[in-house]
Amino acid sequence: MKIGVVGCGQVGSASAYACVMRGIGTEIVLVDAKHDLAVAQAEDISHATPFGAPIPVTAASYEDLSGAGLIMVASGVSQKPGETRLDLLKRNADVFAEVIPKIRRAAPEAIILNATNPVDIMTHLAFHFGECEQAKIIGSGTILDTARFRTLLASHVGVSPHSVHAHVLGEHGDSEVLHWSGSFIGNIPAKNFAAQMSAPITDQIKEEIDLSVRGAAQRIIKGKGATWYGIGAGMARIAQAIINNESTVLTCCTPVAEVEGITDITLSLPQIVSAKGIKKTLYPELNSSEKEYLKKSAEIVRTAIFDTLGK
Repeated sequence: MKIGVVGCGQVGSASAYACVMRGIGTEIVLVDAKHDLAVAQAEDISHATPFGAPIPVTAASYEDLSGAGLIMVASGVSQKPGETRLDLLKRNADVFAEVIPKIRRAAPEAIILNATNPVDIMTHLAFHFGECEQAKIIGSGTILDTARFRTLLASHVGVSPHSVHAHVLGEHGDSEVLHWSGSFIGNIPAKNFAAQMSAPITDQIKEEIDLSVRGAAQRIIKGKGATWYGIGAGMARIAQAIINNESTVLTCCTPVAEVEGITDITLSLPQIVSAKGIKKTLYPELNSSEKEYLKKSAEIVRTAIFDTLGK
């Protein structure tokens, strides 16, 4: 499958690079408002193909996205130190009003995979501006937050993150919800597994992991200006699920009708991802506190969507 990448800054280029290293796609086309940047990124990534997969990587225009089955979007301005993802909204909404229609004209059948922040709202705007079927609009959502959660939980109990099954739900941002009640290690509830490993999950441990997951982006931004490796790998993983028609469960965001009583909303829930995009949205079992937090998260995102679209 031909993959387009629109926006060739740190996130877009990291996503393309991760695809090359994982052998995802048959061709990668880079598009950026600064064409020289796209050219430079394409050349640099191409030099990595002998160490990864021999996938052609080229810089081109929107018209050259024709025939792409998947288009990754990482257009827009980056998050500044101390700035929340929601603060980015007004600065990036205008970008999408221009970019998304161009993508749709060039590749009307392509699945759009968005990483631009605030990702939940921008994915909703992509659906609004793109006027395409809901299943073909996907945001990276909390796939990275979920990876951070699994990594920290795995470190606490002393196992591989691959053995941890835990999700972060809701907004990719300050109101996100760590789904502790549905967390498993192997096929054992995380709390029970941790007790067997003499590494109990106390309230203090929960708080430490929660704060670390929630504050990861700001720590990284403070240290190096932006995050890109983690989200680039996450974008490649979603692309892999689409191209291989995996029907795998990933915490992406897509427009849904209702979450905890909040309607017409885009945020992250477990999604079955296949060749057609979002095959099905899953609603996990939550305890009363998690339901309350998820509702608050949905309200925050819905308010921002309302303010942007006026509805």
